[in-house]
Amino acid sequence: MKPKEILIATTNLGKVREIEPMLKDLGFLEIKTLKNFPPIPSPEEKGNTFLENALEKASYYAKHFNILTLADDSGLEVEALSGAPGIHSSRFAGDKATDEENIKKLLKLLEGVPFEKRKARFVCVIVVYHPSGKWIYAEGEWQGYIAEEPRGTQGFGYDPVFLVPEYNLERTAAELSKEEKNRISHRAKAIRAIIPKLKEFLEKIED
Repeated sequence: MKPKEILIATTNLGKVREIEPMLKDLGFLEIKTLKNFPPIPSPEEKGNTFLENALEKASYYAKHFNILTLADDSGLEVEALSGAPGIHSSRFAGDKATDEENIKKLLKLLEGVPFEKRKARFVCVIVVYHPSGKWIYAEGEWQGYIAEEPRGTQGFGYDPVFLVPEYNLERTAAELSKEEKNRISHRAKAIRAIIPKLKEFLEKIED
């Protein structure tokens, strides 16, 4: 294994587009995606937390392809729904639900809930796993509110209904440019938090 190679282990192209530029900026990593490898079944996500699921995904691909691997698990937690959809965010409306179907279910459950009680947060946990079994992780969160209807065409997932405090709750995450989102999102925060750990992690492994 080339120590400078790192696999971004996700089939979600939206996540790849957010993570890849931030890792490329480091200058010492050669980025790979799952497109660079033969297709294999996705791992089962049996964890009860974002960390458990991210670790499961990272270790699965790292061991299978013998490469340093980054995986994340992320989701939306809505206060009025006791933290749902949480780790089930991507399959909230069913195992093969689309983003639109998940959003529709979310808004249906929040019908009649006043704005001040529509608090929510995006959570992201990132794990970097070495085939030797050593790993590190970092997390980030992004506080906001759930809008009453979707707006915007950028981003993915629940972005069209996530109102952003950094823009006075006047814009959803789907109304931000890629550059704007990458400055303030939960995933950006998690990546920025893991970068200093990653440098130290690689140095220890190479020693």
